[in-house]
Amino acid sequence: MIKQIFGFLSILGLVSLSAIAQDSVIVIGIESAAPFIKVKEGAEPKGLSVEFWDLVEDEANLQFEFKSYNKLNDLLSAIRDGEVDMSINPVTVTDNRMQSMDFSQPFFISGTAVARKYESNWWGVLKNIFSWQFISAVAVLLFVIFIFGVLIWHFEKRKNNEQFGTGLKGLADGFWWSAVTMTTVGYGDKAPVTRGGRVVGFIWMFAAIIMISSLTAGIASALTVQSLDAKISSPEDLRRFNVATISGSSTADYLNLFDIDFMAFESVADALQALEDDEVEAVIYDRPILQHFLNEGDFKNVIISGRNLKTDYYSFSFPKGSALRDYLDPFVVKTLKSPEWSFKLRNLEKEE
Repeated sequence: MIKQIFGFLSILGLVSLSAIAQDSVIVIGIESAAPFIKVKEGAEPKGLSVEFWDLVEDEANLQFEFKSYNKLNDLLSAIRDGEVDMSINPVTVTDNRMQSMDFSQPFFISGTAVARKYESNWWGVLKNIFSWQFISAVAVLLFVIFIFGVLIWHFEKRKNNEQFGTGLKGLADGFWWSAVTMTTVGYGDKAPVTRGGRVVGFIWMFAAIIMISSLTAGIASALTVQSLDAKISSPEDLRRFNVATISGSSTADYLNLFDIDFMAFESVADALQALEDDEVEAVIYDRPILQHFLNEGDFKNVIISGRNLKTDYYSFSFPKGSALRDYLDPFVVKTLKSPEWSFKLRNLEKEE
């Protein structure tokens, strides 16, 4: 009997909620976030989120109106304060946001990516040649060659004066012998004849094999052109770069979580322009939104990394405790499985 009463009350609650939703006008907050939300003055909003909402609304049969905001922070504040009933923006679900907002079932799964400037291999090699890592490796090599050159000259300058002269000429002769011995060229034009000189030569021949191997690896590493993608494999790697993202975004929360400094911009276009102008080294943000701006904008020298830093789940957002979320969730799930939505997602993948 008790179960029947609870069942009846549940059904009655859903019916009441449905009636309220159908009779009242739902205020939906939006903020431009192409390709999901495209807001143009004097025109109806468009975009992938709007198309998904249209499919949901066909089933839910709601009356609604859009309310536009210029900044993401303003939209999020409006949702938290109950200024709007919901938002269809691609808001990423995070632990921090779940404390002050409710979310529907995710309608899109994406990722946070890194946008960077394209760099040719030749320019990368030239920069690496003049890098401190390369210069220091060469400096260490020359210093060791010089030390053994001085040692061999010290033992040979008296008894082998013809091959290892005095003064600066003798030092130059020692340096030459040390260099050709290390590289195993061995011209034979200079060779130690004293016992001390031969001991130095013997030690240097074996030490040079070990040194040249490690130094060659160091120089090769310095000359290897590594893209920003290869240098960033985890959030901790971002500390070494001057990065930017959008103010109030989930990416900003993500960077703050790892105590990573970043420049905050109000729009993706501004952030990408800063990247073009070398004000920042990378822009960290949602992959599909970055890709849309690269496809539509004039950012010829910017590319997006192949890997994602994290996975993002886009959902409709509601004020905390909203009954509208419970009402819409079944329609969201049904739309996710619809062939119409699958077709739209396939078209988006082709554009990317």
